Amino acid sequence: MSSKHPAKPKPPLTPELIKTTAQEIGFDAIHIVRVEDVPDRTDKLQSWLGKGHHGVMEWMAETVERRGHPNGLWPQARSVIVLGQNYGPDHDPLEVLDHPDHAAISVYARNRDYHDLIKKRLKRLARWLVEQCGADVKVFVDTAPVMEKPLAASAGLGWQGRHTNLVSREYGSWLFLGSIYTTVELPSDPPEVDHCGSCRSCLDICPTNAFPGPYQIDARRCISYLTIEYKGHIPDEFRIPIGNRIYGCDDCLAVCPWNKFASNTEEVAFQPRESLVAPLLKELVGFDDAAFRAFFTASPIKRIGRDRFTRNVLIAIGNSAQTDLLPHAEACLDDASPLVRAMAIWAVGRLASPAHLAQVHAEHGPDSDPDVQAEWDKLKAPPPPAPH
Repeated sequence: MSSKHPAKPKPPLTPELIKTTAQEIGFDAIHIVRVEDVPDRTDKLQSWLGKGHHGVMEWMAETVERRGHPNGLWPQARSVIVLGQNYGPDHDPLEVLDHPDHAAISVYARNRDYHDLIKKRLKRLARWLVEQCGADVKVFVDTAPVMEKPLAASAGLGWQGRHTNLVSREYGSWLFLGSIYTTVELPSDPPEVDHCGSCRSCLDICPTNAFPGPYQIDARRCISYLTIEYKGHIPDEFRIPIGNRIYGCDDCLAVCPWNKFASNTEEVAFQPRESLVAPLLKELVGFDDAAFRAFFTASPIKRIGRDRFTRNVLIAIGNSAQTDLLPHAEACLDDASPLVRAMAIWAVGRLASPAHLAQVHAEHGPDSDPDVQAEWDKLKAPPPPAPH
């Protein structure tokens, strides 16, 4: 006779059990939506793409059919568990904008790459779900053709605010999002209603006027897009408005009135690295590729590469009005990267006296790269006539 005890029966899989387990794993917000209750947003996405508002993010156009609806990505999916992770800061992230010799880095990028952290938790929850009911699952966190914010709104985590980001009554504008698609049938949570009212704070604060209207964004004008996604020379009209924002922009998130109801994250994983909270510009401008990679190990900033990062830092130096930063900009005038040399010229032109600028040009110009030479030419051009 066997001495083994019979296996303890598993409790029935309910939305409440899923949410309790997800909270134990570390998620702050957990909602569920049936795939059939998710609106198809293909037409809306195609309209946005047709206006060119996606800029150089061509993958959005290439995956539009899969992005528009969960079944476009996985026809077998029946339910989506949408999860949010609070990363609210314990201070006003806009304070650094008043210190132009320091760098403003988006709150989400001040520690390890959140994709890695969230995906580990998603996989843990997904494994548990498979063990409970044997359903098929797929996990996604901002790296697949999933429209996370509209999906989260459909599931009731919050609503898409006028700045197009998700807003939560509990966590304001500070939620990382992830999702688990599954073949198991689960009931939908009710969607959240829009609580923005007549507020325009997020629209009015944007330094580059990236919002053509409420609930619309032109990524080509967004500082997050320009400093992270855009690989070329940042257009002249955006350089001064960028200020000292060297990676991303939190203005529209940080000004949201709903943030006052959000609790600051206490998780060690999402606490910022001290070296990435308002670092001095002079400490960031001299990296070679190896030093850049070492300094930003496990950071999302690492993915933009040393050249784009230094381009951004030089724009901040040019906006700093700090002449003690001029030698740091000059040190980049002979950099191997045209992207870096061009912005070094712009920064030097903003900080140097006319006499010193002429000396610098004699030593470092002209340049064989046409875009870099164009920056030298702009400095020699006469100023535009004053408006009448």
